[in-house]
Amino acid sequence: MRISKAAFLFLSLLSSVNGDILDDYLRTDSVWILTRNKQFYTTNNEEECAEKCEAERNFNCRAFLFTRKKLQCLTLAENSKMTVTFNSTDAVLYEKIIYLLQCKKGIGTDYRGTEAKTWRGIPCQKWAEQTPHKPNYTPEKYPNAGLEENYCRNPDADVSGPWCYTTDPATRFDYCNIPECEHQVTHTAEGPTVECMQCNGEDYHGEISRTESGLECQHWDAQEPHMHGFTPKHFPEKDLKMNYCRNPDGELRPWCFTTSPSKRWEYCNIPHCTTPPPVSGLGSQCLSGKGEDYRGRIATTESGNACQHWNTQSPHRHGWIPDRYPCKGLEENYCRNPDGEKRPWCYTLNSSVRWEYCAIPHCDGAEQGNADVPAQVPLSEECYRSKGQSYRGTTSVTVSGKKCQAWNSMFPHRHEKTPDRFPNADLRDNYCRNPDGDNSPWCFTTDPSTTWEYCNIKRCDEPTQEPTQIVSPARTAQNIDFTTHTISASSEHDCGKVPVRSEKTCEQYSMCDASPGAWPWHVSLRTSTNMHHCAGTLIHPRWVLTAAQCLQESTEPSYYRVFLGIQNLNAAEPSLQIQSVQKILKEPSGADIALLKLNSPVAITDHVKPVCLPETSLIVERNSVCFLTAWGKTRGIDTDNRLKEVEFPVLENRICNGPEFLNGSVKNHEFCGGFTFGSRGNCEAEVGGPLVCQDKHRFVQYGVTSWGLDCTQPSKTVFVQIPTFVSWIKNAVIAH
Repeated sequence: MRISKAAFLFLSLLSSVNGDILDDYLRTDSVWILTRNKQFYTTNNEEECAEKCEAERNFNCRAFLFTRKKLQCLTLAENSKMTVTFNSTDAVLYEKIIYLLQCKKGIGTDYRGTEAKTWRGIPCQKWAEQTPHKPNYTPEKYPNAGLEENYCRNPDADVSGPWCYTTDPATRFDYCNIPECEHQVTHTAEGPTVECMQCNGEDYHGEISRTESGLECQHWDAQEPHMHGFTPKHFPEKDLKMNYCRNPDGELRPWCFTTSPSKRWEYCNIPHCTTPPPVSGLGSQCLSGKGEDYRGRIATTESGNACQHWNTQSPHRHGWIPDRYPCKGLEENYCRNPDGEKRPWCYTLNSSVRWEYCAIPHCDGAEQGNADVPAQVPLSEECYRSKGQSYRGTTSVTVSGKKCQAWNSMFPHRHEKTPDRFPNADLRDNYCRNPDGDNSPWCFTTDPSTTWEYCNIKRCDEPTQEPTQIVSPARTAQNIDFTTHTISASSEHDCGKVPVRSEKTCEQYSMCDASPGAWPWHVSLRTSTNMHHCAGTLIHPRWVLTAAQCLQESTEPSYYRVFLGIQNLNAAEPSLQIQSVQKILKEPSGADIALLKLNSPVAITDHVKPVCLPETSLIVERNSVCFLTAWGKTRGIDTDNRLKEVEFPVLENRICNGPEFLNGSVKNHEFCGGFTFGSRGNCEAEVGGPLVCQDKHRFVQYGVTSWGLDCTQPSKTVFVQIPTFVSWIKNAVIAH
């Protein structure tokens, strides 16, 4: 018989009265907690480590880590409910069960959860403080009552259950709404409703809208005070209603962005249901819908790669750990769909292929491949007008004869040009379209080696030359041609386009030499003596974007020069262009971003070309492929000053600002990137340099490197968020 995790913890607590010391703990293998508040001890086994935790006097010990190889014991003041956990093959995490329970048994004298507000929603006063109320119950007087922080407790065995002193001067104390471990049912005006969650809470559709610390949730369709990408439009199937707590991205439990400018996000305090989750047998051995219920034993991908076991971290490190996601069916190395992908997939044992979809037979017997790519119905006289944005024909073959990939498919190429994101672009089936204002209709191809190509469609009988116009900010990748006479509109001069990238010989996520011309917008900002000073980005033939801190030495434009078209800081290449600076513009609110106007427009070549800028208020999309570039920064491995590149993950700020990373230092107009696990041996960012992300066949700059340059460390590097300042950039370029 299956029982929920909360019920399991509760039963474990009851059964541990006369058992072993470890019976009071929940064990999780291969997990590590990063926390500053810890103590190190040398012990021989887990039992001795548990004794150290019980005897800890430096803080209230909620958990401990034991490493098998070093026989090292770390007592911890936090557990997995309070901070982020990481993979560590040699470590075992033991958490005190009493601190994991968010429900009470009886009157709750031993309740040690983290609820910190009254049933009316008033935040609790800290037990150790004297205002606004002078408490009778303090940690000093009642050291065994768990009077930590401002958590609800019951030190006097009140029959009404846990309570706290409140932060409202007019209300000395009030009771807390702690659910019973046996029932976990709350009551509303309409009657009893179950406010609990199964599994990781992906199916939670309740109306709790406050975080575990009592903060009110921000509405999902709002971008204030926190900009984010979790909008109802982009995630229509995730029930992102109002400001209710939800789990749209497969987190450990439901969460929300908060209305506090100083707290980006927080988990919500929703108890686990005591009844087991329903078991669905539909499609369990075949593909139905997206295959989220698939529980078959296929363990190879479409291309024949064997799947990696879900409980291992080699050759690919990942966060889909079976113990953390108990209802996803992550058994052995079987294909699964834990994150709502198009269909079941797995990490592969091929170190060069991180993941692939699996070929799962459809429950209705249909061929899997035929569903995604409809057959072409060509029209012999089809043509397109202007750039083809109004083209609605049925051609689905590229200029080289490749078949088009369906727009709603993510195989073989993952992309963001989906019908729901471009509802007016008629992205039906696999027909050629132009959703982003490119030069002509195009499509992703079904050839894994070719991401996209223009389509084999004639242009209708119209003039071949069009006047260049001001670019609409409605596109993700904008050609920053803000005037009608500064730059040719020919395709080879379009922003963000580079030659096909060659495969790198260095390890993925390691910084290595960039190919010549791969990043033609990356520039060297120098002093008037030609000494390299900072990096920058060409965003327009006459404008360079950089960090404001790069201009602290002087505010005189004549102090700076810009070197473009080089691959080496020695600047001995024939493609070199040198420009003096005419004007300096710093962002007026004090953000670390600035513009340099050059004395004259640069010559657009294969080695000197502007990058694209993003749409206003559009943050980096989830799973975007992004790159960080810098001059010769490989931490001692290479000192030849060549331009370097590294594929660089962009992270949601709610992760970056966690206590184990940057602890709230990332501002709302910034974002961070990096590696959440381990460290990289050769990665260093450079102030003023770009963070660019791939959007189909263009690169779009989303960030200007600001601080935290040592990108060997997890989630360390911070960038100014360009979408916040696109309007300022555009207006500055037009006005000056």
